[in-house]
Amino acid sequence: MTMDVTKAIVSRRSIRKYTTEPVSDEDIEALLNAAMHAPSAVNEQPWHFVVVKDRETLAAIPQISPTAPMVKDAPVAIAVCADKDLEKFPGLWVQDCSAATENMLLAATARGLGAAWTAVYPFEDRVEGIKNLLNLPVNVIPLCVVPVGHPAETPAPVDRFNPSCIHYEVW
Repeated sequence: MTMDVTKAIVSRRSIRKYTTEPVSDEDIEALLNAAMHAPSAVNEQPWHFVVVKDRETLAAIPQISPTAPMVKDAPVAIAVCADKDLEKFPGLWVQDCSAATENMLLAATARGLGAAWTAVYPFEDRVEGIKNLLNLPVNVIPLCVVPVGHPAETPAPVDRFNPSCIHYEVW
C-alpha cells in the first residue's frame, strides 16, 4: 500500500525504533527504484547503494557513526554512495545523492516503513570507517546510511510550514 506523495512528505518522520519483522526484498527494491529516479546534475546519476542485512555489519556502523545507534537494531540499512568517477561537475554528487536519499525516505514512508538519514559525509573519520567496513572502492564516497524497518514508534507529524521563511521577488 502506498500513499499520496504530499501526505508522505508532510507525515515523514525519522524513525529510530524498528520491529524485528524483516523488510521484504520487494520493499528494498522499491526504495532503491525511488532513489534512482531522483534528479541529478546534468543527469550524472553518480549514486551506488550498498544494502546491508548482516547483523555484525549493522552492529559495527554505530561504532563508526555515533549518530546512527539505531542501525544496529534495523533489519536492513542502505548506504548511499557516490562514484566520483561518474561526476561531470565536481562536488555536485552531494546534491545528487541527497535527492536520492530523500526519495528513498519518502518511498519508505509511503510504503509504511520507517527510515532515518544518518550522516557519514563530510566527517572524514566516518567516511573512512564506512569505506573500510563496506569495502568501497577508492573512488566511492559514502554520503549517509539509511536504516530501514517496520516502525516500532509513531512520532506525531510536525507542521513545519513557516510563512516567515518565504520571500517574494527580493528578501
